[in-house]
Amino acid sequence: MTAQPIHLYGDPVLRAQGDVVREFGPALRAIGDGMLASMRAARGIGLAAPQVGLSLQLFVIDVKDKENPLILNGKVVDPETVMPMLFANATVTIPAGEKEIYTEGCLSFPGVTGEVERVEKTIVQFRDASGAPHTLECAGILARCIQHEHDHCQGVLFIDRMTRAHQLLVSSKIKKLKTKTLSELKKSKTKS
Repeated sequence: MTAQPIHLYGDPVLRAQGDVVREFGPALRAIGDGMLASMRAARGIGLAAPQVGLSLQLFVIDVKDKENPLILNGKVVDPETVMPMLFANATVTIPAGEKEIYTEGCLSFPGVTGEVERVEKTIVQFRDASGAPHTLECAGILARCIQHEHDHCQGVLFIDRMTRAHQLLVSSKIKKLKTKTLSELKKSKTKS
């Protein structure tokens, strides 16, 4: 599947909670491959289905963090052997821990970054493209990326998680992006 355009802030699909994935197999794998193509074309490390206009509980990630152990189904695995990964119907548990602040960006917000506070550990239960269940435990950038993409599937955006100071710093950029996106959506509807 070829890369699809990434939907930008202002598009209502980004604020909708995604539907549960019900169909597994080659069709879902093809959707995931298309999402990976879109993510790579935009030079990202993660992408949620709503970002390509699909209101689904689905995201893809390609993070090869060698510094933090990756535990898949109870076994430590090398990220090189399992990445990229597709996560369908993910349930994310964030263990208690100290929150850290890092700068995040998002492919649906080109040119916008801000400080986001997150616990850098995650346990995620999910299904792969075939429908097989898995549990992944991770830390660091992968944990942050999973939390970010899972939020997208719930209609929660990284600007909602930004520190208040950074929300204020980027508010004019965000308003301009939303206005431009809504204008383009309106134009495309009148053409069809």
